[in-house]
Amino acid sequence: MSRAVLTILLLVVSNVFMTLAWYGHLKFKDWPAFGKLGIAAIILISWGLALFEYMFQVPANRIGYAGNGGPFNLWQLKVIQEVITLVVFTFLALILFKTETFRLNHLVGFGFLVLAVYFVFKK
Repeated sequence: MSRAVLTILLLVVSNVFMTLAWYGHLKFKDWPAFGKLGIAAIILISWGLALFEYMFQVPANRIGYAGNGGPFNLWQLKVIQEVITLVVFTFLALILFKTETFRLNHLVGFGFLVLAVYFVFKK
C-alpha cells in the first residue's frame, strides 16, 4: 500500500474518532446509560475517544509528510485533513443526527473546499 493511501486511510479513521469525540456526546441523552452523565464524565469520555484519534492522526502525518519521505507537504496534509474532516462529519451527522438537514449551501461550501485542495496541490 502506498504511503499516500495509508496516510489518507489513517486520517479517515482518525477523523471518525475525532467527530465522535467532538459531537457524539450530543446524542448521549438518547442512550439510557449515558443520558444522565455530568459534563466532567462527558469530557473524560471525549478525551478517551480523542486518544484514539491521535493514535491514528500522528502516524498519518508522520507517514505522509514529505520531510519523512511521504508524498505530501505540510500544506497538503492540512487541506487533506480538512476535507476528510468534513466528509466524515457529514456522513456521521446524517446517520446520527436525523434532524439535521444537508442543504445546497453546504454542498457549495464543500465544493469550495475541493477547489482549495486543487489550488494547494497545484504546482
